[in-house]
Amino acid sequence: MGTKTPLYDKHIEAGARIVDFGGWDMPLHYGSQKQEHHAVRNNAGVFDVSHMTIVDLRGARVREFLRQLLANDVAKLRQAGEALYTCMLNEAGGVIDDLIVYFFDASRYRMIVNAATRDKDLAWIERCAESYGVEINERAELAMIAVQGPRARELAAPGIGSEWREQALALKPFTGIEAGELFVARTGYTGEDGWEILMPAASAAAFWDRLLAAGVEPCGLGARDTLRLEAAMNLYGSDMDESVSPLESGLGWTIAWDPEERNFNGRAALEQIRNNTGRRRFVGLLLEDPGVLRSHQRVVIDGADDGEITSGGFSPTMGRSIALARVAAGDCSRAKVDVRGKLLDVRIVKTPFVRNGQVRIEL
Repeated sequence: MGTKTPLYDKHIEAGARIVDFGGWDMPLHYGSQKQEHHAVRNNAGVFDVSHMTIVDLRGARVREFLRQLLANDVAKLRQAGEALYTCMLNEAGGVIDDLIVYFFDASRYRMIVNAATRDKDLAWIERCAESYGVEINERAELAMIAVQGPRARELAAPGIGSEWREQALALKPFTGIEAGELFVARTGYTGEDGWEILMPAASAAAFWDRLLAAGVEPCGLGARDTLRLEAAMNLYGSDMDESVSPLESGLGWTIAWDPEERNFNGRAALEQIRNNTGRRRFVGLLLEDPGVLRSHQRVVIDGADDGEITSGGFSPTMGRSIALARVAAGDCSRAKVDVRGKLLDVRIVKTPFVRNGQVRIEL
C-alpha cells in the first residue's frame, strides 16, 4: 500500500481505479478516462494533486539563494502572488526537477515540486541552502486540488470566501492569492484555464464534495496525462531528467540568461550547450498512418541520427496519435517512427497541439 492523500476515501467512494504513482495511491480514472478528458476541455474537471510537494522558504537571503538555485530568475517576481515556471538544474545543466515558485515578499517564497522527486529535491535544496541561512519548511499538512476547464473558475468560485472571491476571479495567469485558509493560483497542467488550490488537509473533502455538487467532474491521472500531452507540457522523468538540459527539452524559454553575472547552478554547462548548433531538437509528432505512438519508440529521419519519442499517446481531442520527441538538429518536417518493426509516417509539427480547447495544428 502506498501513501494516501486526504481525498483517498473520496476516490474510493467515487469508484476510482487506484494505481501506484511514485509511492502514492492515486486515481487513474473513475470509469472513463476519455470522458474525463473531454470534461476538462469542454466544461470543468477536478484533480487531486495532494501528492505534490509544497515547500515554503524563508529568510533574509532567500531571494539571493533562489537566484542561484533556479534557472529562471525570481527577481522578475515583484508583486505578492506572482509565479514562475522554472527548472532546478545540476552543475551539468541536467534537470533535477521542474517546478513553480511563488513570491510572497522579499523573505518568503513557495515552491511546488514533483512528488516522485521529493527526496532528491529536498536533499538538493537543503545542500544548496547551507550557506544562505534559509529556513526550508515542507508543508505536508496541506492538500492541493486542481480545478481545470473553461468553466472551472466559475464553478469553483463559490468555495472561496466572499471577501476574496472577486480578487480570485480577477487573477491573471501565473498569479495567486492567500484567501483565508486557501491559497488560490491561476495555474494548471492541462492547457485549460483554472485554479490550483492549496488548503488544510482537513478541509479538502468538503471542498471536493462542493465541486462535484456544482457539476465538476472528478478526473484521474490518465486524463491528466492526455491533457498535458495535447498541451505539450513536459512530464518529468519522461521528457526531461538529470541527463538532459532544458535546451534539449523545449524549455529554453525558462532560462533567464540576463543579467550575465547571475551564476545560477548549471549556467556554465548550459552556455556550452547553447553554443552547440548540433544539439538535439524537442518537437511534436503527428502520426499520419494507423497506429499509436508511445514513449521510447525510435524516430527515423533521413540523413540524421535516430531520435526517440519521450511521450506519446492518443489525443482524444484530435482523434489522432501524437507525441513529443527528441530528434537530431535540422529543419526537416517529416520522419518515420518504428512501431513494432514497421516504419510509420509522422509529421513534425509545432506545439502545442491543443490549447484552451482549440486544436492548434493542421490535421
